[in-house]
Amino acid sequence: MFKTTHIKDLIVFEPRVWEDDRGYFFESYNARTFETAGIHARFVQDNQARSVKGVLRGLHYQTGEYAQAKLVRVIEGEVLDVVVDLREDSETYGAWYSIRLSAENKKQLFVPRGFAHGYVVLSDTAEFAYKCDNFYSKAHEGGIIYNDPALNINWELEGMNFIVSEKDMALPKFGEHSKG
Repeated sequence: MFKTTHIKDLIVFEPRVWEDDRGYFFESYNARTFETAGIHARFVQDNQARSVKGVLRGLHYQTGEYAQAKLVRVIEGEVLDVVVDLREDSETYGAWYSIRLSAENKKQLFVPRGFAHGYVVLSDTAEFAYKCDNFYSKAHEGGIIYNDPALNINWELEGMNFIVSEKDMALPKFGEHSKG
């Protein structure tokens, strides 16, 4: 089942899960199902990361010809997934959206091109996986600092010291980010 969000083109996918005494089964991705829902991404790269509680990755994006749409999900544990609309012609430019993704709820988020993306691990550990519709290019990477006061994102771990890479701590604020 696909659910729209308050941000145009940002879609939550809740797969149908079949469970019995052996466990469960579900299709995490089926091109025909997604195309029927209006998602025509051709995924070319899968990525996976394992992190511990409090690790915050992001907010990242790719620019220009290397912009990426992503289909994100959690295989183990739970994260708070956050995106920021960077499409300057969008009615929701600068708006953010968050959703808890977990191995338990099996929800996925389709993030179209033109969004910054990040997440924080809420469980002791988490395995995060995502498909990309374009290849990574270091020359086209961009980012926004996760704690930008203008965005005022609620990362839901109040009082916790996040574990953030030096690279992510040096990211610019919203409005100062590269737009190419």
